[in-house]
Amino acid sequence: MSRDIVNSICATLPGAEVSDPWGGGHDAWKVGGKMFASIGAVTPGVAVKTDSVETAAMLIEMGAGTKAPYFHASWVLLDWGMEPGELRGRILQSYRLVRANLPKKRQAELPEAPEN
Repeated sequence: MSRDIVNSICATLPGAEVSDPWGGGHDAWKVGGKMFASIGAVTPGVAVKTDSVETAAMLIEMGAGTKAPYFHASWVLLDWGMEPGELRGRILQSYRLVRANLPKKRQAELPEAPEN
């Protein structure tokens, strides 16, 4: 996995936009103005949202990720060594979680979400 692979996955998601809100070379991917993935300037991976603190803890315990620095406890940092299919699934899950929590009006304004 690399920054380019993560960015190419995120760029395919309907309504996804990238910015560098903190400066210094970060890639923060958002849908409806809410972040679902972030690549730090020097962080060795991508931070994604999970559905709960418990899920994040389980992924960390399994070795699938580590605590994402500077993020809420429900976020995990996925290492660059993750298999591309699993990476895409984790990013897509984060995207869906964030999108589902947007106001209904904002959700309706977005292009249709992908099935998988």
